[in-house]
Amino acid sequence: MAENRRELYKSLGFLSSVGICMVASILIGMAMGYYLDQWLGTAPWLLLIFLGFGIASGFRNIFILTERELKRQKREEGQDRQA
Repeated sequence: MAENRRELYKSLGFLSSVGICMVASILIGMAMGYYLDQWLGTAPWLLLIFLGFGIASGFRNIFILTERELKRQKREEGQDRQA
């Protein structure tokens, strides 16, 4: 029972970090584009470009986090089989 609860907490932590990474990447890209547009007077072009960069960065982060989580799970499965 305790093992299942621990796995649940690990999964919830992973999912929340994925969501936070995606939102943070998009917001940072939008903020950079917005302030550059204000400074250079190019609205809305830099906002749209940096929004695209933020979305791409968010998906890249999700890919990296997922790969890391899968490696961790494989490592733990290997340890469980040895024990």
